[in-house]
Amino acid sequence: MKLDAKLVRYLGNEDFRVLTATEMGSRNHEVVPTSLIAHIAALKHGGTEKYLAHLHKHNLVARVVNARYDGYRLTYGGFDYLALKTLARRGSVCSVGNQIGVGKESDIYIVANDDMEQRVLKIHRLGRISFRAIKSKRDYLRNRKTGSWQYMARLAAMKEFAFMKVLHENGFPVPVPYDQNRHCIVMSLVDSYPLCQIAHVENPGKLYSKLMDLIVKLACAGLIHGDFNEFNLLISENGDPVLIDFPQMVSTSHRNAEEYFNRDVECIRTFFRRRFNYESSIYPKFTRDTEREFNLDVQVAASGFTKKHQDELEQFMQQEAELAEDEDLQSFDEELVSESEDEDVEISKNDDEATRPQNNTLVSQSVKFEIPTQAEEEPGVGVENFDNGDGFPPNDLAMAIQSSMESLSLEVQEKTAQIETTASPNDDEGESEESENDDEELFINNNKSVRPFRDPKVARVRAVSPTPSRGSSTATSKQPTPEEIRQRVKRSMMGKSTKEASRSGTRSRNTVKNSAKREATRAAKEGKGNFWG
Repeated sequence: MKLDAKLVRYLGNEDFRVLTATEMGSRNHEVVPTSLIAHIAALKHGGTEKYLAHLHKHNLVARVVNARYDGYRLTYGGFDYLALKTLARRGSVCSVGNQIGVGKESDIYIVANDDMEQRVLKIHRLGRISFRAIKSKRDYLRNRKTGSWQYMARLAAMKEFAFMKVLHENGFPVPVPYDQNRHCIVMSLVDSYPLCQIAHVENPGKLYSKLMDLIVKLACAGLIHGDFNEFNLLISENGDPVLIDFPQMVSTSHRNAEEYFNRDVECIRTFFRRRFNYESSIYPKFTRDTEREFNLDVQVAASGFTKKHQDELEQFMQQEAELAEDEDLQSFDEELVSESEDEDVEISKNDDEATRPQNNTLVSQSVKFEIPTQAEEEPGVGVENFDNGDGFPPNDLAMAIQSSMESLSLEVQEKTAQIETTASPNDDEGESEESENDDEELFINNNKSVRPFRDPKVARVRAVSPTPSRGSSTATSKQPTPEEIRQRVKRSMMGKSTKEASRSGTRSRNTVKNSAKREATRAAKEGKGNFWG
C-alpha cells in the first residue's frame, strides 16, 4: 500500500478518536462492531457513523461485506495515519517525501523533522504479500492469541528499534535510531549504496574481511543477525559497511544460533564468489571464533522487547516459512499436473493415429503385427526375420503368434475363394429373399411372445358418454339429410346478410351526423365573423 499523507492535515480530533477506538477494538475483534466503536470513542455530540463513513471513503477503515453484524476493521492506511499523528506530535516527523525503497515486509520513505533534517521512515507491512493465500488456506487467529497483522508489524518494529538502539550505543555501524511508534521507525539517512548494486570493488579481500569481522563481532556481543546478505548491507564511499534490517536478529543462546551463524557466513562467501570472483579458504566458525564478551541480548530484553514478544514473532516467522513452502509445493504440483496432462494429450493423439486401420494392419499396445497378402509374401521370409518392434530377437510367444496369424490368413483366403467360385447372382437373390423372410418371421414371433402386462383383477370397461360431443363420430350418431343441410346453409346466409345491413346502416348514420356537425361549425364561424364585422 502506498502512503498518501495529504489527508492528515484535514482530519480532525474526532476522526483520530474514532480511528483509535477502532484500533482498540481490533485487539479482541477481527471486525469491530459499530456500537463498540461508538462506545469507546465516546464523542460528546455523537455522530460516530458519520466519521466512520468519512474514514471509509478515504480507505482508512474497511467495512466488511456479508458480516453477521455491522462493523469495520482498521486498514494499514489508518494504522499509518495513527503512527504519523503520534510521530508528528513528538516532533520526529514534520513532512513526508518520496518512497526510496520497497520490500516484501516494509516500505522506506524520506521524511523530515521540524528542523528540516532529512531522515528515513521505515513502515513494516507484514502479511502484505501472502495475505490472500493465508486467508484462503489457514486461519492463524485460531492458533495464536494475537489480534491482527498490525500487531505483528508492531512487534517487528519494536524488535528492530530495540536492536538498532543497543547496537548504536555499543559502537556498531548501524543507522541512528530516533523514534518508533506502532509499526513505524524513524532513523538517520545514510549516504551509501546497497551492496547488491555494486558491480566492482577495488579490493574485494579487504571488504570481505570487514564483513566477516562484523559477523564475529556481533556473535561475541551475543547477537546473530540472521539475514546477513548483500540486500541488508550498505557500503559508504570510504568502503565501510553499514548494517540494516534487524527483525530476524537472535541471541547466541538461541537453539538454532549455530545454523544462523553459518548461514550468514555462507551468504557472504557465495556473493563474493559470484559477483567479484573472489573466494577465500579462511572463514569464521561458530564453535571456534565466537567467545561471548558482551551481553547485548540481555540489554535488548531490558529495553522493553521481552522474551514473550520474541516467541510470538518467531512463531509468526515460522508460520510464514511453512506457508511459503506450501505455496512452492502447490505451484510445483500444478506444474507437474499440467505437464502430465500435456503428455497424456500427446499420447492419446499418438494412440489415435496408431489405431487407424491401414492395409490390413493390426496394432496392439506393445506389439505391432501385419497380415501379409499374397503379393507381399516372399519366399524365404519366415519366423526368423520377424521383429516384435523392441529391438530384441523374437521369443517363443512372438513365434507362436506369427505362425497362428499366417495360418489364419491362409484359411480366410481359401474360404473366400470357395465362396466366389460356388456363388451365383440368382442364388444371391434367393438367399437374400429367404433371409428377409426369416427376419420377418422372427420379428412377428417376438412381438407375439412379448405382451403388455394387464392386471386380471381390474375390470377393463370402456366408458361411453350418453351425450356424445359435437365432433365425435360414433356408431349412434345420425347423418344429416339433404334438407337439413339446405336449412343450415340458408340460416348462415341470412345471418351474414343481416350483419352486413346493420353495418351499412351504422355507417350511413355516422355520415349524416358528421355532415350535420360540419355544417353547424361552418355556420357558427360565419355568424361570428358577421357579428364582429
